[in-house]
Amino acid sequence: MPGSERRSEPAIPAEDRLFSLVLALLATEAGLLKSDILSTVRGYAERFDRSGANVNLDRQFERDKDQIRELGIPLETVESPDRPGDNQSLRYRIPKGLYDLPDEVRFTPDELALLGLAAEVWREASLSEDSQRALTKLRALGIEPREPVIGYAPRLRVRDAAFEPLRQALDRRQAVRFEYFKPGEQAPRERRVNPLAVVMHEGRWHLHAHDLAAGEPRTFLLSRIVGDVTPIAGSTFDPPPPGIQDRVIADLAELRLRNAADLAVTAGSDAEVRLGRRAVERDEDAGVIRLHYTDAAVFADELAAYGPEVRVLAPADLLAAVKQRLHAVADAHRDLEANR
Repeated sequence: MPGSERRSEPAIPAEDRLFSLVLALLATEAGLLKSDILSTVRGYAERFDRSGANVNLDRQFERDKDQIRELGIPLETVESPDRPGDNQSLRYRIPKGLYDLPDEVRFTPDELALLGLAAEVWREASLSEDSQRALTKLRALGIEPREPVIGYAPRLRVRDAAFEPLRQALDRRQAVRFEYFKPGEQAPRERRVNPLAVVMHEGRWHLHAHDLAAGEPRTFLLSRIVGDVTPIAGSTFDPPPPGIQDRVIADLAELRLRNAADLAVTAGSDAEVRLGRRAVERDEDAGVIRLHYTDAAVFADELAAYGPEVRVLAPADLLAAVKQRLHAVADAHRDLEANR
């Protein structure tokens, strides 16, 4: 049966789907219709139903669009001139000029050599099978890719070290334990959990699990897991409810919308360029932008890295977190100078 064939296909990892989507949107100047994307791009095409029952796939694409934009990639929506206001005729693209490095960015010979080595890790010797199929489908739609960019497919996937053991525990429905470093605490604490879902949100991996000590669900950042993830022998649990990954992502998205920060950014600075792409509101005269964020500690780390280029106006707890990080950097430099 066609349905059983579709279910038997291996799931495409989220990062592979996003990577393929970016390549496809870079490969055409005119842009792609949503139907083109869902029927041809790896990660969507495997689940595309030509009878039109693609509601879940549509929702996945909407989430992926938001995530790509959150990563600072300039995904544009283009209306059809002869069908204004018709969402079905919208085209999506990533203008290559806006995605290129600025002209003033230069690399030393050693840096170029390292970039070349990195490119060799990612580059296939020829078009991968998946890319070849996608390229053929795009051409069948009358779209000639402007560059052979779609011929690149990742060989190396960078994930948090905890990802693979958690994935195995999910498959086996086995409880695990790990040390978790929560912001504000002086040392990591052991957590014992039943893993229920591993999802990506805002470019970071999250574990949603039932915390055995607390007796209720918790969501953890994989980057805060310290050391090994160890299976707990003899422990199993019932499979999680269907659609739990979508629910977790929706909950994280809702949390993100509840958190808003007002930032004053220096005109023409790196902070203005990078953070401005994610702004949901902007006051050009005052140089103030508003952004949503999910995790205050993660966002404070990012903002502190911009130094004087960004100033937090609100909320107060985010301002305090950024100040604490900047003071820690200043203290570390003072200690370094004193010990010279």
